[in-house]
Amino acid sequence: MTITITAFERSPDRGKGLARDMRVRWALEEAGQPYDVRLVSFKTMKEHAHLALQPFGQIPTYEEGDLALFESGAIILHIALNHRGLLPDDANARARAITWIFAAISTMEPVIVDRETARFEEGKESWYPERQAHVERRIRKRLGELSARLGDADWLDGDFSAGDLQMISVLLRLEGSSLLGEYPNLCAYIARGQARPPFKRAFEAQKAVFLAVSAGGR
Repeated sequence: MTITITAFERSPDRGKGLARDMRVRWALEEAGQPYDVRLVSFKTMKEHAHLALQPFGQIPTYEEGDLALFESGAIILHIALNHRGLLPDDANARARAITWIFAAISTMEPVIVDRETARFEEGKESWYPERQAHVERRIRKRLGELSARLGDADWLDGDFSAGDLQMISVLLRLEGSSLLGEYPNLCAYIARGQARPPFKRAFEAQKAVFLAVSAGGR
């Protein structure tokens, strides 16, 4: 059964690999699983057919036979549980890797996304600088805690796992910011993830979509 995922027809990240289909692409590449991509517009995402797959009108979705999933974290966990390459064989190590998937989504990502939301939706408000400073303090706290936990290790817990994939995907939302630059070991951690051939294949695949749309003038 062919796996089909959905992705933005025209991604707001302009091919930078920040849209959440990138995480699913990367997981599938790590697992060695072929997949098709169905591109959707913002209009299509609000129509009944897509809402039947993703009730909040977002991407990505995942379809395989009669199974349909949404939420990138759930999709990645499903891939990791059903294909080799993303979770350890040892039961305890496997449980810890799954814990890091949830830590990335539940602990790290909300404060990072809050920074983006504040900038785009509240950036013109007179009180925005104070709000930004507060958000960045929260991010620094989380980055400091993660940096201390990682230390000089290559990955969060032993070998590379789906936990690292999800965590690096979240941290990439800060790439190029002075915030991330304060933690050299996290910058090196991200670079190790980006150097993996499956990441490179996934990144080039999603970037090709943006380049094709741009070339077509749509």
